[in-house]
Amino acid sequence: MSSKSSNSLVNPNARDAMNRFKMEAASQVGVNLKQGYNGDLTSRQAGSVGGQMVKKMIEAYENGMQ
Repeated sequence: MSSKSSNSLVNPNARDAMNRFKMEAASQVGVNLKQGYNGDLTSRQAGSVGGQMVKKMIEAYENGMQ
């Protein structure tokens, strides 16, 4: 079995963009994220941030199709 993470980003600059996107989504749903470790978030808070990110990605995709 390989020990390489399948979670790696193809473009190194994408990590910064995704972190900015995550912080923006968190602020939109009222979750206070800090730089680095956020293990003190509840599952509900983490899920709302992820859900907001997916919602924004779907909207961007749909707007690009028009």
